[in-house]
Amino acid sequence: MLFPLLRTLVKIAVASLIVGTILSHFGITAEALLREAGVTPERVSEYGRRAWDWAAPNLMLGALVILPVWFLVFLFRPPGAKSE
Repeated sequence: MLFPLLRTLVKIAVASLIVGTILSHFGITAEALLREAGVTPERVSEYGRRAWDWAAPNLMLGALVILPVWFLVFLFRPPGAKSE
């Protein structure tokens, strides 16, 4: 299960690197693209910070429920049973 996810992440990283190299060859920067969109890097950073401030407590709250349930299912699963 982890291998396809990792493979997809590597493909995305390689494609991003290739596109970034091509764009920088033509003199296009992230700041210029943001400026054209009417957004400042500080505003993007603030949006990211606000998203994390919202998501972190919800992740922790969900983990308080999900992890014990997963652990109980893991403990009481019959030996040799495979989850598919």
